[in-house]
Amino acid sequence: MAEVTATDISKLRKLTGAGMMDCKKALEEGAGNVEKAIEIIRKKGQAIANKRADRDASEGVALTKVSEDGTKGVLIVLNSETDFVAKNSDFLTLAYNILDIALKNLPADLDGLKKLPMEGVTVLDKVVEKLGIIGEKLDLSYYAKIDAPKVVDYIHPGNKLASLVGFNNAGIDRQIARDVAMQVAAMNPVAIDKADVTAKMLEQEKDIAREQARKEGKPEEMIDRIAEGKVNKFYKESTLLNQEFIKDNKKTIRDVLKEAGKDITVTEFKRFSLTI
Repeated sequence: MAEVTATDISKLRKLTGAGMMDCKKALEEGAGNVEKAIEIIRKKGQAIANKRADRDASEGVALTKVSEDGTKGVLIVLNSETDFVAKNSDFLTLAYNILDIALKNLPADLDGLKKLPMEGVTVLDKVVEKLGIIGEKLDLSYYAKIDAPKVVDYIHPGNKLASLVGFNNAGIDRQIARDVAMQVAAMNPVAIDKADVTAKMLEQEKDIAREQARKEGKPEEMIDRIAEGKVNKFYKESTLLNQEFIKDNKKTIRDVLKEAGKDITVTEFKRFSLTI
């Protein structure tokens, strides 16, 4: 068996983030060769990933980051099996490093993000490698980006809920923009305005309203009228510009933006919640 030095162990630990004993065992198995030891650690991660494929990775973190010029933003979600791991420094370092890669490269989609290079391998390979070190299922499950004249983000304390909002005017007040991002996080709108609601979603809301009205014994000739009324309520509760402002329910988000400046509006938003 090749002699494994403390220097080799330290070097491998810096390269992989694995524990000292895992590094020592990998170096011994790899006859002291650092490259072979790295491959052994990665294979261990893949083996554990295969064993834990059916596990539920519903914990984790939802993180956002905006470019220095405020015109681009990304949102990623890295899942773990337990909240304990979600608070682990190694896990968080991995998540923030992936977030940086996402913002720097702005890939088209989640698959594109997973294929980007990260420390000599791909992002996906690095997640699998870290899985072998941490010992439970990890999953890079969500990625979104926004490109707009002004992008603002919001992360709720605890890293379980995050939002990203794009505006059509770079001059919007920072606090107002952040309030809107907080609104998106808190109130979970399905669209920006009435016109952005899909026909399918609208019909689903009408069907739900009709079914509810029938169960309540409403006359058939009133069903469609009741459904239309429910739709108007849906617009008010579920479209961002028509929602009541969480800081002042006498105003809608449309009112808040109108006060912020002529023709200022939201161009796009993204939201992800790890909580029920």
